[in-house]
Amino acid sequence: MNNTTVPKTVRTLIAPDKFKGSLTAGEVADALAAGLRSADVSGGAGTVHCELLPLADGGDGSVDAAVASGFSRRRVTVSGPTGRPVQADIAFDGVTAVVEVANSCGLALLPQGRLEPLDASSRGFGEAVLFALSLNPDRVVLALGGSSSTDGGMGMLAALGYRFLDAAGKELPGSGRDLAKIDTVRPARFPAFAGVELVVASDVHNPLTGPDGAPAVFGPQKGAGPREIADLDSGLENLIAAMEDAGVANARALAGHEGAGSAGGLGYACLLLGATQVSGADYFLDLLDFDTRKDGCDVVITGEGSIDEQTLAGKLPAAVARRSGSRPIIAVAGRSLLPRERWSEMALTGVYALADYTDRDSSRDPVLSAALLRKIGRDIAAGLR
Repeated sequence: MNNTTVPKTVRTLIAPDKFKGSLTAGEVADALAAGLRSADVSGGAGTVHCELLPLADGGDGSVDAAVASGFSRRRVTVSGPTGRPVQADIAFDGVTAVVEVANSCGLALLPQGRLEPLDASSRGFGEAVLFALSLNPDRVVLALGGSSSTDGGMGMLAALGYRFLDAAGKELPGSGRDLAKIDTVRPARFPAFAGVELVVASDVHNPLTGPDGAPAVFGPQKGAGPREIADLDSGLENLIAAMEDAGVANARALAGHEGAGSAGGLGYACLLLGATQVSGADYFLDLLDFDTRKDGCDVVITGEGSIDEQTLAGKLPAAVARRSGSRPIIAVAGRSLLPRERWSEMALTGVYALADYTDRDSSRDPVLSAALLRKIGRDIAAGLR
């Protein structure tokens, strides 16, 4: 950094997102801090003080980030994406509960990792929401990233008391495959939601259906081929029509709302419940008190698995950089596809990528990733002179 005004004791705020597939945000922060603390600053005359703030943007890792910032962890058994019981965690601080799709019905919970584009369900997420409501929160944050299903939130709504019936009057449990079978919807009233603010934390802007909808855009990563995508899109249109027939307010208008297609259409179901949609990145920065934490620091270190064009479009590191003021901002990533001449678009002082430190693939190797981050931490400290 070669900044002679940097004090001999340098106060750093380490505020990364997860490195997906490798390390949680907390593990990234721990490894960087270990490297920074092991190095001398200013030719041995100074030290590095590290404050750790693992972050999330509403995707997987949101509960862990809230817990790392002081929320308590609560555990509940729910139906996993294929119906098998799984242990889901929520975060609660007495006022706000954070409920996460990824740890209740996410891709990582599919047995043997086998994708189930038509049969995965969001029911477990609804069960986790019910558990959160039993704690009497003022607010429930719905973190929608990492879903395995494309059921328009049908499974979640069924867990909350909605009844979906086929033409023979048989109740449908809720999955992508069930969407086309819906003949009648019997909406539920939710007394448990009375006075509770529902917040959808997501930076996905896709509508529910169509060429930019949930099946077309996100279906392939959940195992859907062209036939399944067409079936899911048609099924979601059937869900919308059935909701309209049941007298659900704004059922069709909300399907076209930005974000309705997030998490396989869970965004749509949450909007039907009256949830407010907010930027996941900025909401979690506020929830975890980023602005106060960064004000006491000289340098901010952020990062994620990949620094690229999507990062510039508003992902978490970009939000961190935007809110860090004039202090130096360093980004750390598994890989960086951002040319040096574009670092200024995020006001970055430096970018460190694990891929520049090894010829091996660290993206699925937590041990290697942590070791490289410790090395990077030492290199960052060497620049704080």
